[in-house]
Amino acid sequence: MTASEIRALFAVASRPEVVSLAGGAPYIAALPLDAVGEMLGRLGSEHGSTTLQYGIGQGTIELREKICEVMALSGIDVGCGASPDDVVVTIGGQQAIDLVARLFLDPGDVVLAEGPTYVGALGVFQAAQAQVEHVAMDADGLIPAALEATIAAVRASGRRMKFLYTIPTYQNPAGVTMSEERREQVLDICEREGLLVVEDDPYGQLGFDGDAPRPLRARRRDGVFYLSTFSKTFAPGLRVGWILAPHAVRDKLVIATEATILCPSAFAQAAVTQYLTTMPWREQLKVYREVYRERRDALLDSLDDLMPVGTTWTRPSGGLFVWATLPDGLDSKAMVPRAIAARVAYVPGTGFYADGTGQRYMRLNFSFPSPERIREGVRRLSGVMEQELATRSVFGAPSLRPGQGGADVPGSQLA
Repeated sequence: MTASEIRALFAVASRPEVVSLAGGAPYIAALPLDAVGEMLGRLGSEHGSTTLQYGIGQGTIELREKICEVMALSGIDVGCGASPDDVVVTIGGQQAIDLVARLFLDPGDVVLAEGPTYVGALGVFQAAQAQVEHVAMDADGLIPAALEATIAAVRASGRRMKFLYTIPTYQNPAGVTMSEERREQVLDICEREGLLVVEDDPYGQLGFDGDAPRPLRARRRDGVFYLSTFSKTFAPGLRVGWILAPHAVRDKLVIATEATILCPSAFAQAAVTQYLTTMPWREQLKVYREVYRERRDALLDSLDDLMPVGTTWTRPSGGLFVWATLPDGLDSKAMVPRAIAARVAYVPGTGFYADGTGQRYMRLNFSFPSPERIREGVRRLSGVMEQELATRSVFGAPSLRPGQGGADVPGSQLA
């Protein structure tokens, strides 16, 4: 078990003088906090005898029914096998990943995952003593030909694959979205190879430029686990997520969650249920989209104006993150101390690869800081990069490769 690159930064990134482009925190101030506070107070004073009590391992039926309403917005409806009976409530999306790992992974098993991928998932897979094999992405998401090649290489090595873990929509950390055509191709490959698919979808309802493609689970009901959370669309402090699982393994997931936590918080479940029942949550999604669109634009405009030549970055159409590629000669992890001294924080790319590579990359978050703070953060970060480049030039480091900042994806692949 190793420390998370992101959590290690939180202590310094939370200082008020530091502009944090590091975390993935939603902008909770966009919620109607007075109304939410009143709602939470009533749950304790009027319904405390149930909301402060133990619950059942699968989660309340009331919340599972509401979760099905939420998934229906993305196209995962009854016709796709979305039933409250097959939903398991979890402690955020993180426990959902952990439950799937507990259910399927034995030491030495292989998990296929995009490269780069979510650092929290890497921690779960590594704790399960699984091996992660990364599959290359480009501006259209995971590359089907690379998936086929990786599967063939793993089979040739005699190792056992259990599933593909993918974040196809507004990917964390890269911000890219798998195209419609590739979604079908990836599903066809996994079905042909007998490989389960674990679809992680925390950001799918946070699109800025039109509707996102339908989730993988909306296309195939068999062999696809759908994971999501209310952390990005309501409140991460409540820690409520879920799994929509193939019916045959639903009971095993419930047994696994009872063995680890007994049951998810009844109060947190009631809070989310009440929010979805009594408040205009669909309108709130629109508020979040507008807030994040403005902040994404602020980040992209600042990068266009301020980044050194040779820097490129993705241009996400939703979600919370931009993935930047540094000029030749720069190391995002080695640069962190100088960035902190300049009062700006980001996440080095090394945290998103199982083998610790990714020194040329960094993840930038735009959801939490104001547009003004985002621009100031990019100004500070650009200054740090210019200093690093000047230092390396003096000591004879490789010269910069000419390039145009702001490309969708550097080269043909992200890594």
